[in-house]
Amino acid sequence: MLALTRKAGGRIVIGDNIVITVVAIKGDSIRLTIDAPKEIKIYRGEIYDAIAAENKEAAIPADLSELTVLKELHIKK
Repeated sequence: MLALTRKAGGRIVIGDNIVITVVAIKGDSIRLTIDAPKEIKIYRGEIYDAIAAENKEAAIPADLSELTVLKELHIKK
């Protein structure tokens, strides 16, 4: 992890094509702009965590009896 201190107007460059600029600092809030290619997905942390949790939940079958049926079909071959 890298921790940096920037003033308003300061920039951080990631790779060759991502630039993060500090636009404003007001109390405990910092306003940033992120300039990145459209193919790079950018999420707020809480949104990313919610998506990851939803994906994890979707990967677990709601009814484990479905797995038993699939195992029996595989054995019958």
